[in-house]
This record gives sequence, C-alpha cells and structure tokens, in this order.
Amino acid sequence: MKLMIRKDSKGQLTGYVPKKDLEEPIISMVNPGMWGGLITLGNGWQFDLPAMPEGTALPITVEARRLPVTED
Repeated sequence: MKLMIRKDSKGQLTGYVPKKDLEEPIISMVNPGMWGGLITLGNGWQFDLPAMPEGTALPITVEARRLPVTED
C-alpha cells in the first residue's frame, strides 16, 4: 500500500494513505531510524516500512505493507 511520510510544521512525523485519504501522526516506531521496521499511526494502523538509508529526505512515498489490526 502506498504510504507518504512527511514532517508537519511542528516536526511531528505523519503518514498519509492516499487510497483512503487518511492522514495520521506516527505515534510509535520499532526502529529509532524508522526505516525497515514497524510503525503505528494514530488510528492504530500498523505498517512495515521498507529498508531505506537513515537520513532519507522527507516527504517520501513508499510501498509499505499494512499489518492486519488485531482485536484484543
């Protein structure tokens, strides 16, 4: 799924899913450098990001794998 990652004017990382017209803050990431790991958006959606060099310029659109939401 296409995912655009950018920093907003306050420096907060956000994820935008064009297919769903959804923009949410990134509230957690497994890897400190974000790339090649799991991130969680404010609505609970989780994405597995591709490996990219640290310091990759933003905004960028990547092909990320969305993980299914698990209900507890």
